[in-house]
Amino acid sequence: MVTLKAGVRSEGGKGVARKLRNEGRVPAVAYGHGVQDRSLVLDRHELELLLASINPDNTIIDLQVEGAPPVQTLIREVQRHPWRPQILHVDFFQVRAGEKLQVNIPIRFQGAPVGVHEESGVLHEVLRELSVECLPADIPSEIELDLTHLHLGESIHVKDVAVPGVTVLNDPELVVCSVTQPIAPEPEVEEEEPERAGESPEESDAEEADTE
Repeated sequence: MVTLKAGVRSEGGKGVARKLRNEGRVPAVAYGHGVQDRSLVLDRHELELLLASINPDNTIIDLQVEGAPPVQTLIREVQRHPWRPQILHVDFFQVRAGEKLQVNIPIRFQGAPVGVHEESGVLHEVLRELSVECLPADIPSEIELDLTHLHLGESIHVKDVAVPGVTVLNDPELVVCSVTQPIAPEPEVEEEEPERAGESPEESDAEEADTE
């Protein structure tokens, strides 16, 4: 869990949001099941430092709102400017200790497959994250997957990945990664010179001989 300070924002609208951004602040909102939506404002520098140090998809943030008790939240959306390096708005979802959440957890592949370093295969990483459901306290930071036993022609499916304390929501038959034969380059085909219309191959050869 990480901490982020937030102020209360009483006014809304495009003009107010633009003014806040010009002042180095970012408008935000916090919402959740059974709680009232709250309009907030964040320090842009603190927010950027936080986002650079966490995975916003699965990190619980202890949001310390000015004048109110801190609440545990997850970032649901970060709106960014289309071409400027600027954060426009952030949505926080307030979590409850006993309420399950759906989050995406990154997969970290570990080890060199035997099918690659001994059998000349190629590793294909198909899925880079899994969607899971779990309690806030059980959210893993990542899923470690050992690949050392994977031989040429073998695959690891979602159903083969064990993640204690969570329910994996992806299709169990989806391939997470596999080791396959390398694709051989297609042989180059030498193109023949096209014949000119109206003459046979013999006539064409004779004409070339006359011009030498």
